[in-house]
Amino acid sequence: MSIHRSLLSVLLLSLSAPLWAAKKVDLDYQVRFLPESDQAEVSLTLEQGEQVISLDFDLGDKGYYSDFSADGQWTQDSPERGLWQPATGKATLTYRVRVSHPRGDQRFDARMTEDWVLIRGDDLVPSAKLRQEDKTELVSRLLFELPKGWRGVETGWPRIGKNKFRIDNPLRKFDRPTGWIVAGKIGTRRAKLGETDVTIAAPVGEGMRRMDVLTLLTFVWPEAQAVFPRDPAKLLIVGAGDPMWRGGLSAPNSYYMHADRPLVSENGTSSLVHELVHVFSHIQGTDKSDWISEGLAEYYAIELMRRAGGMSEDRYQKVREQLIKWSRPVKSLRSAHSSGPITARAVLLMQELDREIRQATKDSQARSLDDVTRGLMRLDRVSTKDFIEITENVMAGRSKVLDTRLLR
Repeated sequence: MSIHRSLLSVLLLSLSAPLWAAKKVDLDYQVRFLPESDQAEVSLTLEQGEQVISLDFDLGDKGYYSDFSADGQWTQDSPERGLWQPATGKATLTYRVRVSHPRGDQRFDARMTEDWVLIRGDDLVPSAKLRQEDKTELVSRLLFELPKGWRGVETGWPRIGKNKFRIDNPLRKFDRPTGWIVAGKIGTRRAKLGETDVTIAAPVGEGMRRMDVLTLLTFVWPEAQAVFPRDPAKLLIVGAGDPMWRGGLSAPNSYYMHADRPLVSENGTSSLVHELVHVFSHIQGTDKSDWISEGLAEYYAIELMRRAGGMSEDRYQKVREQLIKWSRPVKSLRSAHSSGPITARAVLLMQELDREIRQATKDSQARSLDDVTRGLMRLDRVSTKDFIEITENVMAGRSKVLDTRLLR
């Protein structure tokens, strides 16, 4: 009798298995850059439009998107939102995006010239609320059509053909090509660091020191891997000179650095490593707790260099003296956006906290701030309360360092 029941169970499982499997639906993005109008033409093509009920796009309030054309129904009740209800069968949505984004003081955080473009994919395809049929999985690919004379394109996604990439984010239902994109007359340097394919890419003639960047990354990579249990399949670092914004901007699989930004600044910190920490950790603050993500990024920008042997103890103490001087006016770390002095004070607190954790656990598990950081990486958003709770769990006791008016 038990044998018959087992056979029946196997038969039922085999019959129902296809019902559990997701129906894979191709979603192809095609991007055509139009330098003469400072625009990109973007199309989204669904192979089976009936599997998607709607895509509700957040178009923002800057008026970057225009000239919408859709198979099915396109509705815009306000300039900030647009709703696409795809037609049955193969369905395409096409629109145009203004590329160049001013960032004050005659700087840009996205720009297109007649020879190249530097932009985030987040801006090419805006975020959207996806409603789809049950058990549907979108399989997304990204293809670029480049202007005549442009040599190539780089993204933070795996390449699957000429100017073609696979977009796959397990955390999202709607896979869109987030992260930095550079295309045109560009130069690249590549290396395999750990399990990650690293690419440094920038327009030719923009002064990006690609080999310098790659050398510093190679130097600190083992120390970064020891802290952050994450091996991205690919990392893209892009850059350009003026009038691009003179700083660094990270995304989940890539980041931007201004070409003139020093790899290690005169105060001993590294913007290059700072942004690398953002990419590795994915830690984001909430509830006026931006000090956590920015403080950790700057803490490790110093600490990873120190651990790799690139900073002597004497230099480390001088860096601390500069942080103390810079952060002296700070009364509280709580802010939605961490300023330079707040970040400096957060670094000092984290250095003190690391020493406290090591001292409290030296006779047991020998823990450090690294263990707190790995705990924070498991959360989507991190509050000051979360930071304190995870720290005290690592310490198995109360923290005197965190009992401060700076966090209230």
